[in-house]
Amino acid sequence: MRRDFISQAKCLFAAIAISLAGTTLAHAQWTPTKPVQFIVMAGPGGGADKATRFLVDTINANKLAPVVFEVVNMPGGSGTEALAALKKRAGDPHVLLFTLNSFYTTPIEHPEIGVDITAFAPIARMAEDVFLLWVNSERSDIATIEDFVRAARAKGKNWVMAGTGSGAEDNLLTDFLNAQYGLDMTYLSKGGGGEVAKLLAEKQADSTVNNPSEQKDFYPKGMTKPILAFTPARLPEYPVNPTLRETGMDFTYFMQRSVVGAPGLKPDQLAYWSKLFRSLYDSPDWKKYSAANSLKGEFMTGPPLTAYWASEREKHVRWKMALQLLKP
Repeated sequence: MRRDFISQAKCLFAAIAISLAGTTLAHAQWTPTKPVQFIVMAGPGGGADKATRFLVDTINANKLAPVVFEVVNMPGGSGTEALAALKKRAGDPHVLLFTLNSFYTTPIEHPEIGVDITAFAPIARMAEDVFLLWVNSERSDIATIEDFVRAARAKGKNWVMAGTGSGAEDNLLTDFLNAQYGLDMTYLSKGGGGEVAKLLAEKQADSTVNNPSEQKDFYPKGMTKPILAFTPARLPEYPVNPTLRETGMDFTYFMQRSVVGAPGLKPDQLAYWSKLFRSLYDSPDWKKYSAANSLKGEFMTGPPLTAYWASEREKHVRWKMALQLLKP
């Protein structure tokens, strides 16, 4: 009888062990198993490109992931190429996208690509980037928004505002300034903020609305200068530059910097990426980078991030309609 009891006990313990092992395997955390393609929906040298490469360098330097990351720039069609590529790879956890506000504006401008941004995996909002209005430093006649308006109005259509993408955030800000101040600036669309900043430094454009990181190669050298910021309050890194709000116009604008996954990611895959980028957001490295580049905004992930995207998309739809009504 004792032997039978021992035998039954052994069988019971074996069954429990197998059950626990199965449970452990079923709930084992997913991890990437092959190189990750990190798409930037703009060209090299812009704010999105620089932030993406900083994140990838940080991941690699600290061995935060078991695989390598490849940064791929897809600026084509103001981001249509990038969005279409991410949509095509539905269910693939080994591709990520870093965004601009063209994440909203491009599907609005190009409904034919059939992209619903709320279908993408909401991994992480890392920041909201800021915009400043820039001119070449040799324009000693321009120190205020009033000076800018006077100079741009005098040059008419020959005043060139360079920006990233057609119909995207820089284009919208140009349309806004034209409408509000009665200007007729010509918008010059380029593939990335780095190229845009270079055009201003080389005097091939009259103005830009670059993010601070995009002017890092030129502003410290005294080649370009900011006139004002499109932020609620003055930026600590640019204390002498007023906000547009200070001039009596209650208007602010930010650029989202989010990490997006393909549609159809499994919960454990989304959890892995969200946890990784949350750890990056909380790291001293990212805090230092954010401060140096005037980045704002709290971390977001999951359903709140999807809701944020939907709200921002609707805001851009309303803004586009309003600007169309203001056009002569």
